Order: sequence, then C-alpha cells, then structure tokens
Amino acid sequence: MEKKRKHLQRSQDASLLLQTSSIFAAVGCFLLAAISWYFLEVSEPLPLLLFVLGVIFGIQFVLLRRLPEHPLAYLLTNALGYVLVFGISLYSGGVASPFICMFALFILSGYLIKASIGNLYLAAAVLYILLLLLLGPGFGSFENSIPLGRESLFSALVFLFFLVILGSIFGKKLFRNLHDLYLGKEEMEQKANEKEMLLKEVHHRVKNNLQTVSSLLRMQGRAVEDPHTLSQIQSSQNRVVCMAMVHEMLYMREDLSCIEYSTYVQQLADYLVKSVKGSDTDIRLHIDIPEVELGIDTALPLGLLINEAVTNALKYGFEGRDTGEISIALEKEDELYYVLRIGDDGVGYPENMDYKASKSLGLKLIHNLSRQLKGSVIRDLSKRGTNYIIRFEEVRQDPFHSMA
Repeated sequence: MEKKRKHLQRSQDASLLLQTSSIFAAVGCFLLAAISWYFLEVSEPLPLLLFVLGVIFGIQFVLLRRLPEHPLAYLLTNALGYVLVFGISLYSGGVASPFICMFALFILSGYLIKASIGNLYLAAAVLYILLLLLLGPGFGSFENSIPLGRESLFSALVFLFFLVILGSIFGKKLFRNLHDLYLGKEEMEQKANEKEMLLKEVHHRVKNNLQTVSSLLRMQGRAVEDPHTLSQIQSSQNRVVCMAMVHEMLYMREDLSCIEYSTYVQQLADYLVKSVKGSDTDIRLHIDIPEVELGIDTALPLGLLINEAVTNALKYGFEGRDTGEISIALEKEDELYYVLRIGDDGVGYPENMDYKASKSLGLKLIHNLSRQLKGSVIRDLSKRGTNYIIRFEEVRQDPFHSMA
C-alpha cells in the first residue's frame, strides 16, 4: 500500500513538473517568435515555426491538466514538437543551430515519465541530429533565416529560453529534494537521539535490576549460618555487582558502545577488597591499565574473570592475613589482542592442580571466561603467589557463549 502511494505521488509530481515546463515553453516560444519577427527581422518560416511550437506546448499543457493519467496524447504532442524543433534547427543553422538544445529538454521530460520513454526520445534526438548533419547548411531551400550579424543575439535568446525552461522543470525538483533531504536528516537525528536515550534507559534498568538481585542475595545471606554457603552467596553477589558496574558506566557515558576500562577495574577491585576483607584491610592494589576502551561484549566477561581472580586471592591467597598485594596490568599486544597479567603475592596453590578436577568454581570460571574471549590462560610460576598471564581477543560480536 505504501509502495503504491509513493508511486502515485511520484507520478503526480512528474505531471506537475511537466505542466509547469509546458506553460513556460509555450510562453517562451511565443516571445521568441515575436522577438525574432519584429526585432531580429528573421525571415519566414522560422518565426511561424516558433509560434506553432508554442501552440503545441500550449496544447500539451491542456492535455496534462485534463488527462494526467493518459500520456498518449502528451506523447503525440511531443512527437509533433520534435518535428518542429528539427524544422526550426534546419532554418537556424542546421547542426550548428542553438535550438538543438531543445532536444535535451524533451529527453529529460521523457525520463521524468518513464525510463523507456526517455530512451526513445534520446534515440529520436540522435536520429534528428544525424539528419541535420547529413543535410548540412544550405541544403535545398533550407537556408538560414537569421540575418547576418544577428546570430549571436538569437543564440543568446535561445539559451536563455532553454535555461528558463530547465529551471522550471528541475529547479523546483532540486529544491524539493534538498528540502526532503534536510527533513530526512532531521528525522534520522531525532531517531538516533531516541535510540540513544532508549539504550541508556535499558542499561539503567538492567543495572537497577542487577542491584535488586544483589540486594536479594545479601538479604538471603543474612539468614544463612553455614560459612561455606554464605561464602557462595557472597561470591554470587559480587558477580552480579561486577556486571551491574558495566551497565552503570555505559549509561553514564556519551558513547554507549564501550567503557573506559581502567576506571572500571579500579572501582571493581576496590569494591571486592572492601566486600571480602572489610574497610580496615591493608591489602594493596597495584593497577596498571592504560586509557583503553572496551565494548560490552569484552568488558563483561573480562570483568567477571578479574572478579574471580581477585576474589580467589582475597579468600584463599591471603587467608588469615590482612596484608598483601594484588596486581592487575593490561596492555595491548597488537590491533586485536590484549594481555592481562593478574596475580597476588599470597600462598598460591599447587602447581599440579587441574582446574577441571578442582571443586573451585572460581578457577573454572577463569579458564572458561578466557575461552569466551578467544584467549588462553598461562600460570606464571616465576612469581610468588598465584599469577596468571591471559592473552585474549577483543570480541567484535556477542556470540552468546556459555560459561558452563
């Protein structure tokens, strides 16, 4: 339905443009005939042919007004107009006549109706110009009717006539297209702003929902007396907060596609230390992350990985201690890959421990999240404690990988 409406609108616009050009062409031909006869002293039959061409354009205007849906009559008048333009060109210099430019107007008006009609007019124009070239000036009785010394003035009047009609056809159309383009740009900007506001609202709501889940887990933890179960609930709460921080930073930024990762890691690490060890701990954080921005598909799994590594260090690496150091460093290896070095100076765990056989969910998540980032995990045994070197790739699309 919409396609049909647009097609009808284009047809109406083309008909209106052709009506405008026809009335301008009719008036122009009458004026050019009068000027040629009275002021330029052009001999017959050139002024008469110009007058008849004006009548043809006038008839064409009436037909377009009365029968806009029946182009046959319009095409017949155009055929007569083509013959008259050919005749006027014969009597005004042959192939050198300035009136040949009128063929271009017929061709352009034909393309306004239909591409096939425009092609037909183009072929007819080429045929007429070849005939003019073959006949040549002075062929038979087709003498140049323009007096010597008046050719330049006649040419100037013809080109002025051509430009006026060209402007009447395409000037308004060009202005309308520019106006539509401006309106379209405003509409696109408005839609982009609406989309941005909607995305911010989505991130804000996701953050609020995750905070609600975190609060529910905290409330659930207050009713649990078993230390092991309470630790698991607290770990789950920290993971939820880790994800909520990403959405919070996204909706607070102008660019909703990525977050500044150094700030995020600093806030996350501070929260985890206070959550696990309390506010009075002497655990030191050494964070070395340059100004790098990561998209949500990379920021979330990497944040969860950092969360697991830091939580394991706080729970097990510094068990029974309130002092120690956790280091987190991130560097860009090349255009696609990053290297994350994360570790602690705690007690560590045995070298031969297999994370697959381990009951530690944190260890399993570290390896599974690295796979989600298309990366690899290497344990750095040259340092004291537990230290990892994680080489990963920035995720371009959300592959919906499972962490299980």
